[in-house]
Amino acid sequence: MKDLTPDRASLDPIEIASRDEITALQIDRLRWSLRHAYDNVAFYTNSFDAAGVHPDDLVDLSDLAKFPFTVKTDLRDNYPFGMFAVPRNQIRRVHASSGTTGQPTVVGYTAQDLHHWGAVVARSLRAGGMRPGDMLHNAYGYGLFTGGLGIHLGADALGLITVPVSGGMTPRQVRLIDDFKPKGITVTPSYALSVLDEFHAEGIDPRDTSLEVGIFGAEPWTNAMRQEIEQAFDMHAVDIYGLSEVIGPGVSMECVETKDGLHIWEDHFYPEIINPETGEVCAEGEMGELVFTSLTKEAFPIIRYRTRDLTRLLAGTARSMRRMEKVTGRSDDMIILRGVNVFPTQIEEILMRQTALSPHFQIELTRPDRMDQMRVVAEIAHKGVTHTDRDTAARALVEGIKQSIGVTVDVHVGNVGDVPRSQGKAVRIIDRRSNSG
Repeated sequence: MKDLTPDRASLDPIEIASRDEITALQIDRLRWSLRHAYDNVAFYTNSFDAAGVHPDDLVDLSDLAKFPFTVKTDLRDNYPFGMFAVPRNQIRRVHASSGTTGQPTVVGYTAQDLHHWGAVVARSLRAGGMRPGDMLHNAYGYGLFTGGLGIHLGADALGLITVPVSGGMTPRQVRLIDDFKPKGITVTPSYALSVLDEFHAEGIDPRDTSLEVGIFGAEPWTNAMRQEIEQAFDMHAVDIYGLSEVIGPGVSMECVETKDGLHIWEDHFYPEIINPETGEVCAEGEMGELVFTSLTKEAFPIIRYRTRDLTRLLAGTARSMRRMEKVTGRSDDMIILRGVNVFPTQIEEILMRQTALSPHFQIELTRPDRMDQMRVVAEIAHKGVTHTDRDTAARALVEGIKQSIGVTVDVHVGNVGDVPRSQGKAVRIIDRRSNSG
């Protein structure tokens, strides 16, 4: 793989500023953001007043812990535009969640918000190895989902040639990569595996493509999957993080030269880690739930938003800004199986050790006889896997899960293509417990 380390002179000065400079900027912007939210969003006026706090109470960064959290139900309760802090005629873009699990959450952007969003995504793409004039194959979904248009905004800001292919139609993805020869691809990691399968189905060696870097996000993925993708494509695989409630993609980014966690763009987003049970702020380096406060957003300020993503904060390395460890899972994706906490990423890590199995899998939960049961549905890596190898891999997966996680599960290994493929975010958990037992 090529060395894609960016020239230090090309970085934004704030990326390599001193911690004192970053902290001073954060305090100034945090005071503005709290006041902006309190003065212009009735929810925050009422929330702060109920908690007995006022924007003027923030003297240093530690004072943020006095302010109440914002959670997703707050956004749904104020659907569609109750959380907006500017008049409607100042809004230039609206995005929304799918609403498949309830009322959609709606977010908005002013012209200045779009400028900042483009800037942090451009910074992220540059950290991932892209340079002005490079071609980017953008396979994130376009539409109300922030992924496709957010990446496109940053690609324009950086000066890339963007192929706005969006998700789906996997054979076309392969054809365009083969024909257009882009340097980078932005896509969910699970869909990248579907693209990889299509390369093999068409008899094209993915290592012979022009791709030098894949920028993956929108769902948790493991370092084992990183190694799988890097070896399969002979390209760098780096992590980008974001969520629409905070801005979209571009909240934090892994630097291609270190791949040691995602640097948070702390000049725009202030991070905290809390104990998900108590809400108390954790010491730096402790694992917990990630919380974000926006520092510059005009249309949709967000104060102490509980992301439900589990990670920890670490000191900066390639950049001065702090890093977040790769997200290991979500507190609301956690499966409690007979008293044991299980995350899909743990299953993925164990599965990836079995060369006879593909990386595609789903977890099925049932409740026969009032007892929760887990079944891991996997598939063979290729048609040449023998029945003996299939059975050996299934037993190894059962044993690996038992030893690493401490639960006994059932494993079913099907044929190539039996596990449903993702066109975007992977559906890892199928909960059938309400229909059983």
